[in-house]
Amino acid sequence: MKKFICVILTVVILTGFMTACQPDTRTQLNIYNVGDYINEDVIDIFEEENPDIKINYETYYANEEMYVKVANKSSDYDVVFPSDYMIQKMEAEGLLNKLNFENIPNYEKISPEFKGLDYDKNQEYSVPYMWGTMGILYNKKLVKEDVKSWKILWDEKYAKNVFMLDTERDTLGITLKMLGYSLNSGNEEELNAAKDALIKQKPIVLAYCGDEVKDKMINEEAALSVVWSGDAYYCMSQNENLAYAIPEEGTNLWFDAMVIPTTSKHQAEAERFINFMCRPDIAKMNVEYIEYSTPIGEVKEQLDDSVKNDKMRYPDITKVDNMEIFTYDKELTKRYSEIWQDIKISN
Repeated sequence: MKKFICVILTVVILTGFMTACQPDTRTQLNIYNVGDYINEDVIDIFEEENPDIKINYETYYANEEMYVKVANKSSDYDVVFPSDYMIQKMEAEGLLNKLNFENIPNYEKISPEFKGLDYDKNQEYSVPYMWGTMGILYNKKLVKEDVKSWKILWDEKYAKNVFMLDTERDTLGITLKMLGYSLNSGNEEELNAAKDALIKQKPIVLAYCGDEVKDKMINEEAALSVVWSGDAYYCMSQNENLAYAIPEEGTNLWFDAMVIPTTSKHQAEAERFINFMCRPDIAKMNVEYIEYSTPIGEVKEQLDDSVKNDKMRYPDITKVDNMEIFTYDKELTKRYSEIWQDIKISN
């Protein structure tokens, strides 16, 4: 009997060892997304529903970080999530594949006002994922005045009590708006004025932040911060002392979308993933997790009234005169980067 048991155990161990050593024959789908920008439970659901696919999931902070890796073809990414202006840039440089929308039937669920926008006028390269605004998140215990203007971020009484975004387009953009200019300005005088304003502001800034700004504001480490709307609402859900304002000078109306870079080796599977992300139940899981605005009307209608009727969270994009979408211009992009470097190295 002891010999019999030993034989059985040996067979079980060897079978387990051989199974563990077998190669994973599933298609490896490489997804590259902004940090904390998906309910990761949906990845498990996708793999359960698509047993022939394994998701390799990586994150980045800024569009520019993602662009460098895709442009250098350092990884075989299948789906990435760039913002509007970056989609234009990547398309212009031949870094994106056209989509086969026959593989993305859920695209029809995207509301019409989010299709054919300037960053993809012919609806060839992208499927909208999330959208929103940029504004000021502030602590009502520390800020007693109305937050009406971007100028409050330059007020010396908030010295070392302000967080700014560590991204060139966003930070230059809100500064241009504060000065009364377009956030897509190419006027050298206006750009220099924005640069000077940001250099002048540096003694007031506590830090230039990425995703960590959410925890910092929740923990009340500063009075004011520039944030994207979804991050603001997440922070407000965690700390009742926080509030969000869109300054009267106007702001950026931004859109993030799913695209397939030319590095992809699995376009059909990538399109299957994009279609899955547009499925209302999955889109709702993502919206409720990350607190941004959905471009899928069916999903919006399923949200709480306090959310879907919030004009800060869901402004009518057909009636906002002082909100602009970032656009791409090759030479201007170089100039923005030069200015940003000048700001960062200034004393």
